[in-house]
Amino acid sequence: MTSNYLKLQFYSLPRNQAFARDAVAAFCLELNPSLSALSDVKTAVSEAVTNCTVHAYRGNLGIVTVECEIEGKELHIKVSDTGKGIPDISKAVQPFFTTLPSDERSGMGFTIMQTFMDEFSVNSIQGEGTVVYMSKSFEAEVENA
Repeated sequence: MTSNYLKLQFYSLPRNQAFARDAVAAFCLELNPSLSALSDVKTAVSEAVTNCTVHAYRGNLGIVTVECEIEGKELHIKVSDTGKGIPDISKAVQPFFTTLPSDERSGMGFTIMQTFMDEFSVNSIQGEGTVVYMSKSFEAEVENA
């Protein structure tokens, strides 16, 4: 299977979360994902984009970038922003940790991404932004096609 690449850039508006989620889902259809695997990808992308909208820009307008690449039977996703950054990544990735408890945030975004994807990592620099990397293998999906 040949490689493929997608890059989306959009404003950090809540209404663009569904667009990003659906665009990535459509992009990975060539991997013949099961509905469950497709749902996992959509949920992880939605959580990553939500983090950019809610935490990175805190209601200000910014740019969210979603890049996807298919390599063989693997989907690689990179979601990045140029927002405020994360002061303590090890703390931020802990279940139930949130910087916005008054907004009734569950603090489960990173945990959901980790659970639904095969690989997950976060890099962040305060004042410069955050990059979330995620990958999912569709090896079994392609073999069952």
